[in-house]
Amino acid sequence: MAKKIFSGVQPTGNLHLGNYIGAIKNFVDLQNEKNNQCIFCVVDLHAITVKQNPKELKNNIRETTAAFLASGIEPEKNIIFNQSLVPAHSEGSWILGCVARMGWLNRMTQFKEKAGKDKEKASIGLYIYPVLMAADILLYDASHVPVGEDQKQHLELSRDIAQKFNLDYECPNFFKIPEPLIQKNFARIMSLKDGTKKMSKSDPSDLSRINLKDNKDEIINKIKKAKTDNDSMPKDENNLNKRPEIENLFSIYSSLSNQNLKSTIDQFSGKNFSKFKNDLAEVVVEKITPISNEIKRLEKDPQFIDNILLNGSKKAEKMAKLKVEKLKEIIGF
Repeated sequence: MAKKIFSGVQPTGNLHLGNYIGAIKNFVDLQNEKNNQCIFCVVDLHAITVKQNPKELKNNIRETTAAFLASGIEPEKNIIFNQSLVPAHSEGSWILGCVARMGWLNRMTQFKEKAGKDKEKASIGLYIYPVLMAADILLYDASHVPVGEDQKQHLELSRDIAQKFNLDYECPNFFKIPEPLIQKNFARIMSLKDGTKKMSKSDPSDLSRINLKDNKDEIINKIKKAKTDNDSMPKDENNLNKRPEIENLFSIYSSLSNQNLKSTIDQFSGKNFSKFKNDLAEVVVEKITPISNEIKRLEKDPQFIDNILLNGSKKAEKMAKLKVEKLKEIIGF
């Protein structure tokens, strides 16, 4: 069945292997499914919920777009744009914020995690950003949204807002109720130094992650230094449960080789870790080096990237503006 898919990525800069396997690789697969209509958004409005350096933000927007393109997302097939170029997102967010309820937002665990103990000093934007996310999705009548576990609750909020609006204004089919697309395998790639922590650009050690802009030598060095343990090669998946670093490395190999964990375990059964790491480095280099080279090439032509975003935003604005106009009409504006 054809799907209308909306997904957004924050332009935080320094995208890494976890971003690629956990999201971007999946985007490429979704665009290649027959009859899917995909809308990929660089969510720069979400990024400013915490203070940004303006010059860095502009560069990060371009870098994220370059990563989309370098990974194989095609602007001819999909809409690629950045959120701030489409005013309908902000306008729709205000209206939906008047439908959402404080109790719903108070239950959002991600705000509690990000705001920490001193939530009084957190920005209002960080608190209400799930409402903006709802606008992002609902204004395009998205049928499906790829989400990780950390965003699942926000999608539920989008569904609640859509259902409440449809009920309150007696327009049962106005907002489409989006369904989650949850990546079952390899959705979370962990640190190369600590298999219990998610791979992150904020980790002080660059050896903890493989950046999408790393070169061949950097990738090989990081895989070589990746943490393992003193036990022998795993014999089955159950043997991986208490070995987070090994499970993580096997997950990376499996995802980039497009095979399941069992196949990877069988492939390296009886071999040593140095052999596995050499093969893993080879697979990562083969997949990531062309992406790295292409990102660097694209970044030398910022005007090309800006034109992709501008063209995408015109297509997105046409759709989102029409939805907001109908929304206003229903409300009585």
